Amino acid sequence: MSTTPLLSWLLIAVEASATLAFALSGLLEGARKRLDAVGVCVVAGLAAFGGGTLRDVLLDRRPFVWVAHSEWLWALLALCIAAMAFLRARHFAPTERAMQWPDALGLGLFSASGTQLALAQGLPGIVAVLMGVVTATFGGVLRDIVCNEIPTALRDHRPYAVCAFAGGWVFVAAAHVGLPQGWALLLAAGTATGLRVLALATGYTLPRWLSQPPPPQ
Repeated sequence: MSTTPLLSWLLIAVEASATLAFALSGLLEGARKRLDAVGVCVVAGLAAFGGGTLRDVLLDRRPFVWVAHSEWLWALLALCIAAMAFLRARHFAPTERAMQWPDALGLGLFSASGTQLALAQGLPGIVAVLMGVVTATFGGVLRDIVCNEIPTALRDHRPYAVCAFAGGWVFVAAAHVGLPQGWALLLAAGTATGLRVLALATGYTLPRWLSQPPPPQ
């Protein structure tokens, strides 16, 4: 699967936007947990680069995305410093719900780019989609673990990884019918983010295990 200069530029833009969105979600979560400045930067970095790094390890891609684009590290530090200064000056108290919106945007963008990169290496559709899910969710999992939370992807019962899974298949289907990859990326990202936002807005939850009543004594 060839990569044109326009597609390469679009992929970089999608990765950068997803990285920024997840960095913001990590920053808000770190601030909500009242971490110090180093802790906030670490959590933001894990959220931003965790999924892409694991994807690059699994796909044997070198250099890692944050090594190839080291300017993103400076942008991350600048974002953390500016955001912490703003939050302190405005006495703004971050909430878990505030963190969910940039997280939803990053989820969609990373699921699309992860799927595209895996397909470009000739991997089967199901493997490519799962690679997109890994890219989209692993950074958030690391963020939540470091903040001593059960990962959002596993605990809130609203579709999360399922949204990334659906977005990945939208990309595979769009590529199969010959849709230009730029449009396929945007369509897949919009699908995953849209489904997550819809779940957050409506409160829809996936079926869950029903707790069994204790046996009679």
